[in-house]
Amino acid sequence: MEINTHQGINREFCGTPVKAEKNHASIEMITSEDMSVDDTGLIHGGFIFGLADHAAMLAVNHPNVVLAGSSCKFRLPLVPGEKITASAAVTKEENNRYTVAVAVKRGEDTVFTGDFFCAVLKNHVLES
Repeated sequence: MEINTHQGINREFCGTPVKAEKNHASIEMITSEDMSVDDTGLIHGGFIFGLADHAAMLAVNHPNVVLAGSSCKFRLPLVPGEKITASAAVTKEENNRYTVAVAVKRGEDTVFTGDFFCAVLKNHVLES
């Protein structure tokens, strides 16, 4: 499993890769108290989105991949201590642009789905 992108990402908040191969990736994460928004323990959706985005980037797995847009649905709430897995698969590739389908599951339950629109740039996005 050679990872070519997002190598400095915070794995506590964006998950740990378990599979990265051509056009497919899988990442796991355990939700924590630090991710909750209130005293009920509801996990903020941004952490779930971050996990899904990380999986999409790994499915493309290029040093200059960036997110250009997304379409997603949050299907179930999460609380601290739950293990979730994001699975990503490239569904379309055209002229350095990729569509990546991502599903985040808690066991058998799907908690998030989305299509991520990614682009591979000639240079790093912060290079002029």
